[in-house]
Amino acid sequence: MKTKEQILDNTIKRCREKHIIIPTYKQMRNPELIPEKIKNKLKNIGLWDLNSLNLFRITWKNEPIKFGGGFGGVNYIELPSELTGVKARILMLIGKFFPTGSHKVGATFGPLVEKLVSGEFDPTTQKALWPSTGNYCRGGAYDSYLLGCQSIAILPEMMSKERFEWLRKIGAEVYATPGCESNVKEIYDKAKELCHAKPDEIVNLNQFSEIGNALWHYAVTGPAMEEVFNKEKREGDKFSALFLTQGSAGTLGCADYLRKLYPRFKVCAGEALQCPTLLYNGYGGHRIEGIGDKHVPWIHNVKNMDMVADIDDEPNMHIMRLFNEPAGKKFLIEDKKIDAELVNKLDLLGISSIANLMGAIKMAKYYEMNGNDVILTVATDSMELYQSRIIEEREKFGEYNHEKAAICFYADLMGITTDNMIEMTYYDKKRMHNLKYFTWIEQQGKTLDELNAQWYDENYWNKQFAKVDKWDEEINEFNKRTGLLKEYE
Repeated sequence: MKTKEQILDNTIKRCREKHIIIPTYKQMRNPELIPEKIKNKLKNIGLWDLNSLNLFRITWKNEPIKFGGGFGGVNYIELPSELTGVKARILMLIGKFFPTGSHKVGATFGPLVEKLVSGEFDPTTQKALWPSTGNYCRGGAYDSYLLGCQSIAILPEMMSKERFEWLRKIGAEVYATPGCESNVKEIYDKAKELCHAKPDEIVNLNQFSEIGNALWHYAVTGPAMEEVFNKEKREGDKFSALFLTQGSAGTLGCADYLRKLYPRFKVCAGEALQCPTLLYNGYGGHRIEGIGDKHVPWIHNVKNMDMVADIDDEPNMHIMRLFNEPAGKKFLIEDKKIDAELVNKLDLLGISSIANLMGAIKMAKYYEMNGNDVILTVATDSMELYQSRIIEEREKFGEYNHEKAAICFYADLMGITTDNMIEMTYYDKKRMHNLKYFTWIEQQGKTLDELNAQWYDENYWNKQFAKVDKWDEEINEFNKRTGLLKEYE
């Protein structure tokens, strides 16, 4: 059995051989802290390239171009009232301009890097296992490659074919499990089978239980939202609400950061109506890829939520076509007089991103928000990753036309209501938190003491998120030991 120091020595040697430098959370939050010589090298590297220097592009602040970009402000768009039907301002961070086209490269950075720099993962003998319903295993496979690690991806067989094609192209070992988006237990079962077969060779980096997932969003996404609000706020504006769908609950980690700044703002977690786990202790299958997994993630701080809103996947898919089909865009520009530049950016919203928009609209209507209320949300990825879904809908329902666009606009977008929502009491939150028991204590080996600590210990979550400073110190020490940063000083 190797000691942590021996494993760390192996990792440092591997990183030297592959010229791997690990960015800190501070650098991902503030790219201006990245050494200028690294920025200059990035001018000759594509955003999706399998180059370890792209670890420094795990940030919301990439220049929105495919090759050679630098850094600027946070990438985001504002969805105007003409499109949303509400007075509240909805600001959406854009994930397309991360490597792989999704912010999940950040969510996977935390769990893997934590173990690499602390001597808990040996890239010379072990593989990183990424159980996922989609983008998480894509991000994990990408980060693994950049960090000199082999990877295994597990995801449901009904996910979009683009995901499988890309994973195999990058060299990941891929396993497709039965079912769709919400069939997570099948993923867990496959992960358990693989880990049991090769316990010393596989490290399971479960997005639903790895605090590094939520911690990255606490340290990077939360400050990005704060920056966008401060840039966009007008006199009298309030940071009123945050809407995020609950997939792994990683992105909801930003809510713990924001709560300290805006203690009265409202946090709403969304899920698919066809799989109403939080709302009704329910189950089912749905088509909003990236959310709703028939259980409550271990890393979800349910106590920090104010609402749950369920999103119907049928209108969601209709809006996908409205935003992306030529006839839909033409209707929005010519009939509704919505700015053409904005309409041509609506493909920045992937399927779950549209669900985030729908949830933000539901919140605005529920709380009767006005023009001084600002709601923040994210576009996890873009339609670049879902072109096959548009083709499938076209084959199933026929060509898209003006009439279908008009019906969708008025019925599915303007017609969003406050149904299937709950403003949570203390015991609503506790009911949802208690659902963790059945997945995590009975099935996944977590302890009852820690489950209770998540609910009763007021400092539990603060202590989890405070780890970011310690991890930055360990990253800096690790980079010193590789000696590679000297080249860029």
